[in-house]
Formats: sequence, structure tokens, C-alpha cells
Amino acid sequence: MKILKDITANVEKGDSAAVKELTKTALSQKIAAEEILNDGLVKGMEVIGIKFKKNEIFIPEVLIATRAMKAGMDIIRPYFTEEKNESKGKIVMGTVKGDLHDIGKKIVCMILESEGFEVVDIGIDVPKEKFLTSIKKENPDIIGMSALLTTTMVYMREVIEAVEKAKLKQNIKIIIGGAPITQSFADELKVDGYAPDGVSAVELVKNLLKK
Repeated sequence: MKILKDITANVEKGDSAAVKELTKTALSQKIAAEEILNDGLVKGMEVIGIKFKKNEIFIPEVLIATRAMKAGMDIIRPYFTEEKNESKGKIVMGTVKGDLHDIGKKIVCMILESEGFEVVDIGIDVPKEKFLTSIKKENPDIIGMSALLTTTMVYMREVIEAVEKAKLKQNIKIIIGGAPITQSFADELKVDGYAPDGVSAVELVKNLLKK
């Protein structure tokens, strides 16, 4: 659909004003908010993520594209709230200490929100102490950790050990994700789940909350 391709292209360009207007137009054409999110906004950020990994673009371009995606998300968010006003569960999400990347995490957060989950994004470069504070404050069903670097993904182990030491693990599930993360690494850490992308993360969260 042309308008969704236009939304994708303008997210890539970082044109917030264009994304905002195109999103409004798409809604007026009776295109579902979920379709606008997945086939327009998210696709644009996925391209940005790939370019960033290949060093074809850098942090400033990523931030501009993220703002453009947010401009569209702000328009469609009320439609998700109307359709799914009862939270399906609460998730605290953070990128671990030493890692400043959050494109993938933002996409996952937005997709989870669109599916009716309450998401608390505690940001990037998050130390274990902040994870613990957030668990105590938010009382989530799940905490999610993200890392884009092999040098920072090992910090996930420290967070898990801190959660267990604080005796907070009994009441929550822990999931991880990010470019260098594999199922074998997730198995090694004995976490409750691993998701390679946003769509998989939604399915993982749904399945974990059924248990």
C-alpha cells in the first residue's frame, strides 16, 4: 500500500511532520492502526537499525528517525488504547549498562504497547541497581533486557544475579534480546525467554503470561 510505503520512507528520512500527516491520512482511509504501526512505522525503523549496524548511518540519524516514528506513534496510540484499554500485563524494559543502543528496544516496546501491554522503558545504559529499583517500584510481570554489543551482553548475568540475590525473581519472568543474543546464551543464563525481534517478543510475552 503506497501510503504505508510513504510512512516507511519518511521515518527513514526522519521527517516527523510528514510522518504525522501521512499517519493521519492513513487513519482517515480506514487503515488499521496496527497495520500502520507494523507495515509503516516499524518497517522504517527496521531499515534504520540495519543501516546503523552496517555503520552506514550514525546516532544523530537514528535519533531523528526515532523522533519521526514517535510522531506517528503519538497519532495512533489512542486507537490502541480504545481497543485494548485493559492491560494484559506489565513489562519493564531496559538496555543494560555500557550499551547506548535502543532502536530495537524501542520497536519492541511500541509493538508490545500496541498489543495492550503496559510497558515501562527505563532507558539505556541501565545498571543493575536501576533494574532492582524499577522492579520494586513497578511490580512488573516481566523484565526485559536488551544489548547490541557482545561486550555489554555479559552484564545481563550481573542483573540476573542481583535480582536473585534480592529475592525478586520468584514473582517475575526475565527475557532478553538484541543483535548478539542467541538462544544458547539465553539457555546459559537460564532466563525465561529470548526473542530475536519485536514480533517474536510479543508472542514470547503472551506465552509467558499464560503460564
